[in-house]
Amino acid sequence: MTLFTRIRGLPVITLGEANELGVVKSLTIDVASGLVGQVRLSSARGRKEIAIDWSALHVIGPDAVLVRSDTALDTAPPPAPAEVLGIRILTEDGDERGTVRDIAFHPVTGRVEKMCTALGDIPGDRLIGLGDYALVVRAG
Repeated sequence: MTLFTRIRGLPVITLGEANELGVVKSLTIDVASGLVGQVRLSSARGRKEIAIDWSALHVIGPDAVLVRSDTALDTAPPPAPAEVLGIRILTEDGDERGTVRDIAFHPVTGRVEKMCTALGDIPGDRLIGLGDYALVVRAG
């Protein structure tokens, strides 16, 4: 399991060319599948924020994230994500469950394993929705 706070700020480097594309800024989570869909970067090349599809990742290491090629860059504007860290968590019934302190995910598959909060961990399979206001989870 990998924590998002451990990879945020790591450089993202192409495997063959050793080009630094930027640094990890955030993750885009596909709530329907429970997977990390994209890694969003602050660009090292002076461009706007860019996104790399999870499938383009080669490995997440302790000092860098390696991608297969700089052709892995998503040329379309990345979707406007809700910032996951610090967002409030609500159940489908509207009960408050704290705020997200971290996201734990599988480093190979990108499966969201859990959301870490001050009130305890919430399993990733309870995700229902994510928006600008809150992350919504199943009660229970």
